[in-house]
Amino acid sequence: MGFGSLELLSLQQYWWIIISLLGGLFVFIMFVQGGQTLIDKLSENETEKTMLINSIGRKWELGFTTLVLFGGGLFAAFPLFYATSFGGAYWVWLAILFCFIIQAVSYEFRTKPNNFLGQKTFEMFLKINGNIGTFLLGVAISTFFSGSEFIVDSNNFVDWQNPLRGLEALLNPYNYLLGFALVFLAKISGALYFINNIDYEKIRIKAVNSIKINMIFFLIFFLGFMGWILIKDGYAVEKSGLIIIERFKYLQNFIDMPIVLGMFLIGVLMVIVAVFVTITFKKTCCIKTGGVGIVLTVMAVLLNVGLNNTSYYPSTSDLQSSLTIMNSSGSLYTLMTMSYVSLMVPFVLAYISYAWYSMDKVKITKEEIESKDSHNY
Repeated sequence: MGFGSLELLSLQQYWWIIISLLGGLFVFIMFVQGGQTLIDKLSENETEKTMLINSIGRKWELGFTTLVLFGGGLFAAFPLFYATSFGGAYWVWLAILFCFIIQAVSYEFRTKPNNFLGQKTFEMFLKINGNIGTFLLGVAISTFFSGSEFIVDSNNFVDWQNPLRGLEALLNPYNYLLGFALVFLAKISGALYFINNIDYEKIRIKAVNSIKINMIFFLIFFLGFMGWILIKDGYAVEKSGLIIIERFKYLQNFIDMPIVLGMFLIGVLMVIVAVFVTITFKKTCCIKTGGVGIVLTVMAVLLNVGLNNTSYYPSTSDLQSSLTIMNSSGSLYTLMTMSYVSLMVPFVLAYISYAWYSMDKVKITKEEIESKDSHNY
């Protein structure tokens, strides 16, 4: 392997790490989706409901932006994956996109006077985005492990083998494990965010109680998902580029990459600690601890499926069509140019952190929502 090949492989690995980080950040920001599913459960009247919606309404754009960055990063760094998944499994991605479009519309028009759909309709849209949108994202990501039905020919033309165009992932019950795990994780992080952002005792108590219930369901589905991928056969890449089935591949990846395993264990522990401390001490919230834990955990899972000579998007129709970071990436020049652009990422993250702090340094109160000068979603 020449110097150029080594350099290209390093850039491919670098960009998979960036993609994994964006994926982790997006799953954390899905506390907005989780919060939307809790609106009715945590409120008793319109004022309390408005407090909840305004709390997450000031952050929903971050999730949409991160999702676009995630998709854009995949398009630029791994264009063959973008063409295969987004171009082939388009029905599932269109369903996800629809769920996010109605979210944006709902925040904009929910309280506008004379809207012909009515306030309740837009609130239902928020629940659809929170439940169905999150679930479908989990199912789509789960295909990184379960595989999809496609063939890539020698000219990199993609032939999707199933007329359901991605929705066939719903026929695999194992994909439901991650789908439901993400739904309940989003509910937990949404409740943590409400506790941190709203100064109102009734909502705080109900949010803590919701965490107790949702944590049980999350652990059931998350442990089920991890158990499934750790004992299932995986898709390994030999030095020749040949893709083979390997027993316990994803378990072996954790063993071969102790740093990734450490990230995963620390991330899971941080989420558990955040939930435990919040439930035990009631008025203490660990949204930052839990958020970092979510990012580390999701990032570790994505690194596991993409690194260590692993196919991150296996084909169940033609094994050799399976995508890896090596055979699906852009050129050396493209990845190198993008790497220079990525140096701006820390500055973007710093700006987001500053904007977040500025918006959250004063907690939402009942008096603020009832004020005539207040801008409410």
